[in-house]
Amino acid sequence: MIKKQINRMNIKTNFGVYFCFLLLIISITSSSAMAQNYPSQPITVVVGFGVGGSVDRMARAVSTYLGEELGEPVQVINRNGAGTLLAANYVLGRPHDGYTVFASAFSPYLSNTILEGNADYTIEDFSYINFQWFDEDLIALSKASDYKNLEELLDAIRNRPKTVRASVVRGSAGHLMAKLLLEVNGIPQENLNLVAYNSGGQARAAVAGGVVDFTVISAEGCESIREYIEPVAIVSDVRNEAWDAPTLNQALAPLGFTAPILPGSIRGFATTTKFKQNYPERFEYISLALERALQNPALQELLQRSDIGGRWIGPLQATEIMNTNFDIFKNYSYLLEQQR
Repeated sequence: MIKKQINRMNIKTNFGVYFCFLLLIISITSSSAMAQNYPSQPITVVVGFGVGGSVDRMARAVSTYLGEELGEPVQVINRNGAGTLLAANYVLGRPHDGYTVFASAFSPYLSNTILEGNADYTIEDFSYINFQWFDEDLIALSKASDYKNLEELLDAIRNRPKTVRASVVRGSAGHLMAKLLLEVNGIPQENLNLVAYNSGGQARAAVAGGVVDFTVISAEGCESIREYIEPVAIVSDVRNEAWDAPTLNQALAPLGFTAPILPGSIRGFATTTKFKQNYPERFEYISLALERALQNPALQELLQRSDIGGRWIGPLQATEIMNTNFDIFKNYSYLLEQQR
């Protein structure tokens, strides 16, 4: 009798295991089938800037190789305006089915549209596939300036108010970084004569021509004015091979201060979070396709030849970086508000 009960229990247990296994197989097969049916039409990459800009060049360079991995063409369109607000709204207004991808400089522009541009969305409304191009900011003196290093510069700002001039791009990471330098050193913001330009070209021309004493701006963009500037720090945790300059906190060490490290422009690709929630297998599929595309030697050669970043960090790390950078902008946004 006991033996029969045990046998019946074993049958039930085996059937339960078999049933669970069957459900797992069905789930995997269903998910795989859904991914295999995607994409079945061209994918559109929406660039939040004009044709010929850095993000546009990145998107167009990647599009052909991404299309090869996906088996469908990838077309690039531009929706520039309002600091990427128009492009972000356009992407969020499209069907959340994986056929629209957002290409942008997510930091600082996405943060700025939320904190300063009265956007109706949040950073959680986007799911970040990858950030591939990190453009660090350089703190550089004009060679026409009388100052030799960051310590001398900050001392002059502290003790001789309004005598030091600086150039930044309005609303950029460099703009906030210039103000953070004063904040962490206990220097009144009004002591610095800070000129916020609307373009990097104007800000670089100002420091190259000796109109201002220093700038905090894209390191990559400074290649064209290298002979006119003296780098004093790179806004990063690691030294930059292209520029012989200490990291920001190495430069600040003699003063006994440290500053939050706010990367400059962070460029990459994202989708809407609703798409990732509705079609997780499609999100994974397009993520893996982009990863494979960036592993293509031909694409890497093209990116290097064009001075375009091509790192793969993946969705998890990209999301962490976006959250960290947004928090810094949010916590110190009052400094930028003082500029208005």
